[in-house]
Amino acid sequence: MDAAELRAMQAPIKERYKADPSAAVITLKAKGEVGGEGLTCKLETGRALAVAGLHPATGGSGLELCSGDMLLEALVACAGVTLKSVATAVEVPLKSGLVLAEGDLDFRGTLGVDKEAPVGFQEIRLRFEVDTDAPQDKLDLLLKLTERYCVVYQTIKNGPKVSVSLKRVA
Repeated sequence: MDAAELRAMQAPIKERYKADPSAAVITLKAKGEVGGEGLTCKLETGRALAVAGLHPATGGSGLELCSGDMLLEALVACAGVTLKSVATAVEVPLKSGLVLAEGDLDFRGTLGVDKEAPVGFQEIRLRFEVDTDAPQDKLDLLLKLTERYCVVYQTIKNGPKVSVSLKRVA
């Protein structure tokens, strides 16, 4: 896909959202089922069933998906798609590229070993390695726009309002 094809594909969508801003607001949903065997949560991904479990650093077997890894994978996926879309839009030819994310966790926090130890990622690093002949100013623009438009990156960076509830069903 080239820049013209991308613009043509997105033009009617953008016009619709300009004319009716409420049409651009959608609710994405995720659902998981707890129960059954082990300390796991079965996720319905829309494509397949995924089973998340404890990370080996907290006693998990390593056979199930770790939600921390899944968060980083979501960041990599979103950043990669955004990078490719932006590169296409601003005509930065990419021969190839890698998107890498890594994050630091102190498992003492989630295990309750140390009440002062934080729970969750303390730092996340996202890195792009691209093979391109584009000049540095184009690469600077590519990075700037990828950061700006990557949904998962912006969500992690800006920390949206989150609510939690518990409801008895039986």
